Amino acid sequence: MSSIPESKDKPLFTPGPLTTSRTVKQAMLKDLGSRDFAFIQVIQEIRNGLLALAGVAKGDYEAIPLQGSGTYAVEAVLTSTVPRDGKVLILINGAYGHRMVKICKTAGIDHTSLEFPEDACPEVAPVEELLDADAAITHVAVVHCETTTGIVNPLRELGMMVRGKGRVFFVDAMSSFGAVPVNVADCRIDYLVSSSNKCVEGVPGFSYAIARREPFMKTKGFARSLSLDLYAQWEGLEANGQFRFTPPTHALLAFRQALRELEDEGGVAGRAARYRANYDVMIQGMKHLGFQTYLDEEKQGYIITSFRYPNHPNFDFQVFYKQLNEKGYVIYPGKVSNADCFRIGTIGRIFEPDMKALLAAIRDTLDEMDITL
Repeated sequence: MSSIPESKDKPLFTPGPLTTSRTVKQAMLKDLGSRDFAFIQVIQEIRNGLLALAGVAKGDYEAIPLQGSGTYAVEAVLTSTVPRDGKVLILINGAYGHRMVKICKTAGIDHTSLEFPEDACPEVAPVEELLDADAAITHVAVVHCETTTGIVNPLRELGMMVRGKGRVFFVDAMSSFGAVPVNVADCRIDYLVSSSNKCVEGVPGFSYAIARREPFMKTKGFARSLSLDLYAQWEGLEANGQFRFTPPTHALLAFRQALRELEDEGGVAGRAARYRANYDVMIQGMKHLGFQTYLDEEKQGYIITSFRYPNHPNFDFQVFYKQLNEKGYVIYPGKVSNADCFRIGTIGRIFEPDMKALLAAIRDTLDEMDITL
């Protein structure tokens, strides 16, 4: 019988899946039945932990875990909370806003969009004008940290305006929740989604929605999908504490441990401090090496950063990526539509020494490629 060789995992400088702690991995070394009392307790702990992380109380908001990646949660909210005669306004400044459009098109949901440049945040005034001009719009959707570039979009002013206009405000907080402080209630967020393998530092396997109870209770029967029916998922969890369909038991066990480790680190503020320190080391080092960021500094978040390809004839991203990978460092390809970029994430179970080691590997790789910036 062959055995898996023991080796140190390569650190992941990506937006997720992320490097996780050994104790989070070890939490998965347990088999639990999906109807087991102990596992039902795990689900309840996670639901309570998510509400605490969002800074909201049960009764005002509900936490609803759902099998599948973050996109499943985005699709669940769009296909479960928009009525048949509703209409979604999608604010776009990157690939994940465009993905919401594709979801609406596929599901036959009436929608419109307002697109901003990928290096600019959505502005409140044109959104307000569109809401005033189109009374059919019932929902407004935006991505908080658009991992196409790493830009962090402002939420409070936008959310207050949307609520003031009597619309529902939906935030995709996939790459920010757990590490970028957000007052969910103060920002007037009605639905927020994220996934297990992002800033909470769990493993892939499920996503979740945090729903404001007042509008959510009106959505029964809205769903256009059986498995992505958010209201039915909530009903099942409330009735017996169980998922309607087979849950990702091991991923949920890992996530419970990850929530505990997040609390031990000082909650969102503590994790934000570590990620920002990672970012500061990385951005200073990359600038010293001669790289340029895609975004202006005041718009750049500390989750993931897009760097422009060097203007050098020897630079080939595939060679650059491969040589870094062979040295034990995993970065991310670019997703910006109007510039050649690659991305470096500063989240997950990584620390300042990891960032310095990555920078040294990048410097060595540039030397090997005979590139001087």
